[in-house]
Amino acid sequence: MYDVAIIGSGTAGFAAAIYCARANLATVVFTGDEFGGQIATTEDVENYPGFEDGITGPQLIARMQKQAKRFGADVKFEYIDNLDADGSPFKLSGRAGSYHARSVIVATGASPKFLGVPGEKELAGRGVSYCATCDGAFFKGVPLAIVGGGDSALQEGLFLTRFASKVTVIHRRDQLRAGALLQKRAVENPKIDFIWDTVVVEISGKEQVESLRLLNLKTGEKSDYPVSGVFVYIGHIPSTKIFRGKLEMNEEGYILADRRMHTSVEGIFVAGEAQDNYFRQAITSAGEGAMAAMEAEKFVAALGEPARQEAGAATGA
Repeated sequence: MYDVAIIGSGTAGFAAAIYCARANLATVVFTGDEFGGQIATTEDVENYPGFEDGITGPQLIARMQKQAKRFGADVKFEYIDNLDADGSPFKLSGRAGSYHARSVIVATGASPKFLGVPGEKELAGRGVSYCATCDGAFFKGVPLAIVGGGDSALQEGLFLTRFASKVTVIHRRDQLRAGALLQKRAVENPKIDFIWDTVVVEISGKEQVESLRLLNLKTGEKSDYPVSGVFVYIGHIPSTKIFRGKLEMNEEGYILADRRMHTSVEGIFVAGEAQDNYFRQAITSAGEGAMAAMEAEKFVAALGEPARQEAGAATGA
């Protein structure tokens, strides 16, 4: 029996774990299949407070994990595929077994959206990618394309200029959604070009990506654009499937929460991009993780002696 079970291992999950474990609650973090979440695939994190020279995503997550474990959090490399949300104590089922917790913090994040065009699925891993940090080094000296116009698209596009001969940003609108500083860096980078008002309607290639079929949304003109790889950043889908029918959500699948991270079920809290489809920042997710943890601590305290204290009493500690 844990006091708090945290599902997810990004900044929201580990921030929650730090606060819960430091409050002397028996805390477990279930990492899921993607340890560290989206931030773990980001090469340069420049806007997380406390790192004046920046830090990589994997380094940030590794430090947060060590800090959580220092306070006594249990980190399990386990994928939770079902949650009994009928009431505390909650039962969580995973691939390796079942677990019980007095409270739950959902920090499962979100995953990338796909283009859904011919060739995308067939050429995934052979020139179609959703992670520049993971795959950028495979494309040295060749032209690449980025699909999207937000922060992630430009951040990854700038990263890819380290390897590619040229990076072309393809955006369906005539202006970007990314922050002003990122836009300035991208526009001033000699390796980055832009194609506006355009979408990708097909990805072509035999053994690997060779070209993109483009459609100009204003003129209706179609054209072929030769590239050796395409990186897709067009939004995200919340990773909340297992909570459908159990927690209230909006039409997109984001979990609904109040200002204190309470979900529709008492004792279940949420933090990060599982409920945030607006800010999507590591620092806001971490802050929400801390908020959820503080509320979970209050909930557990109202139930009686925490599990860790019960265990200590049983052993004479």
